[in-house]
Amino acid sequence: MTSTVPTAAHEQDERQPAGETRAQRPLTMFGPDFPFAYDDYLAHPAGLGAVPPTAHGSEVAVIGGGLSGLVAAYELMKMGLKPVVYEADQLGGRLRTAAFEGGDPSLRAEMGAMRFPPSSTALQHYIDLAGLETTPFPNPLAPDTPSTVVDLKGESHYARTLEDLPPVYHQVMEAWNACLEEGADFSAMQRAIRERDVPRIREIWSRLVEKLDNQTFYGYLCDSPAFSSFRHREIFGQVGFGTGGWDTDFPNSILEILRVVYTGADDDHRGIVGGSQQLPLHLWEREPGKLVHWPQGTSLASLHPGGAPRPAVTRLHRTAGNRMTVTDAGGNIRTYPAAVFTAQSWLLLSRIDCDDALLPIDHWTAVERTHYMESSKLFVPVDRPFWLDEAVDDKGRRTGRDTMSMTLTDRMTRGTYLLDEGPDRPAVICLSYTWCDDSLKWLPLDANERMEVMLKSLGEIYPGVDIRKHITGDPLTVSWEDEPYFLGAFKANLPGHYRYQRRLFTHFMQDRLPADRRGLFLAGDDISWTAGWAEGAVQTALNAVWGVMHHLGGACDPANPGPGDAFEGIEPVLLPED
Repeated sequence: MTSTVPTAAHEQDERQPAGETRAQRPLTMFGPDFPFAYDDYLAHPAGLGAVPPTAHGSEVAVIGGGLSGLVAAYELMKMGLKPVVYEADQLGGRLRTAAFEGGDPSLRAEMGAMRFPPSSTALQHYIDLAGLETTPFPNPLAPDTPSTVVDLKGESHYARTLEDLPPVYHQVMEAWNACLEEGADFSAMQRAIRERDVPRIREIWSRLVEKLDNQTFYGYLCDSPAFSSFRHREIFGQVGFGTGGWDTDFPNSILEILRVVYTGADDDHRGIVGGSQQLPLHLWEREPGKLVHWPQGTSLASLHPGGAPRPAVTRLHRTAGNRMTVTDAGGNIRTYPAAVFTAQSWLLLSRIDCDDALLPIDHWTAVERTHYMESSKLFVPVDRPFWLDEAVDDKGRRTGRDTMSMTLTDRMTRGTYLLDEGPDRPAVICLSYTWCDDSLKWLPLDANERMEVMLKSLGEIYPGVDIRKHITGDPLTVSWEDEPYFLGAFKANLPGHYRYQRRLFTHFMQDRLPADRRGLFLAGDDISWTAGWAEGAVQTALNAVWGVMHHLGGACDPANPGPGDAFEGIEPVLLPED
């Protein structure tokens, strides 16, 4: 997703009453659609709930070994159930950390998720559980980013802070602040989220959902007097003062964007030292200190023969007794009292043979209407962070500027990120990070062909810099729309999709479904309200865990009610369908 630097609207909301600080009231991904405190739920000493002793040892299929699947499997195991994880590719899903073949073994490329906001507090629970270290991610103009270059229409601007950019960029920032404040009660919503004021969140959001469900992001900007200038909209779309231009999001629902900016999902990003894939791999190997039924030393890996998940699911259908029967790529058939599906939901239509009885028809429609964003990246290993060298001009004079900077441009690269762990160590450049149409343009080209185009574009921005001489190995690339078990980077709702997303998110509340449509639980970030963010994967995994527990006759401790127990008081806005 894109991100913005702190805006005037942020600053206004952070003016706390006397004696209070931002640290006492942090901004978290609490709502706005479903304001449930997942972080408190996870931290409570009573745990997430329990199943009857007669259910202990019961197998539950978990289809998809990404973060959502492994969170669900880990918590189900702690309850005394036996998760059976199916994974078509590699554990981690879009938390995929790759090594450069033949290169320095310490270098890694984050092919999928690479930056996480502090507001992702349920995700942070598992990062802390794994004992992983995080570090500030070098987003453009972020405090820990040495410098940023904004290059538009052939003109480059070097900046260490926002104040270094020309006045037009400040005008665009101010227009965005005004657009949010006047059209979406930005400060009031952030204040309500900080205070976890559920009635106020629901009051603001209910009105906006009804008002803006049919509105695109671009249409919302055009309707704002603050963005009456096309030039300002164009600059905002191409740069966005953040991790890349917002223009790839312009066709999407404005509600998608508000969910991101309200909850601080685009602020203060951090990366996981050593790579994000460590988190799901840790959950796979971790032996919980407190678990039911299983002996100490049990892990997800130990519950699977050979310590490996089962292969790809090829068929999924219901059999007698409303049980879920799974066929895998090895031809093995197993039947379960419940199953959790955490892969991208469109795979139920494209790569898995499913019967119609799996879901109610309106849920099938919601799955079919899911819209995925394309995304591509290209990384190269380099000998050192040469970009921190002081640049010289064409006469050999020192300029006081870095040789290269984090770069936002309207050229083919779009976003270039410089990643290092110290001045004397090998480093990595993400030469290009693109979305949607920009990503599709790269599909016919292999990694080396892509690299040549990227080096040419960057050579036009930095004419005196020889990037190629620092490259120490072959490039790594990914186009998520071309990955057979993903078919896109993540879901992004279009205008009018709110009802579809509500059906998918609330699917874990199965008492409302016909009896013969229960037992399969959808999870994963495309089921969440915040697709593209690992927090959504974690939250929907916890919803599915509650759903399985409830389906098998279990319940939460009264002192720590779960998302299903709280549902009626905080359920998402219900828009009419007739």
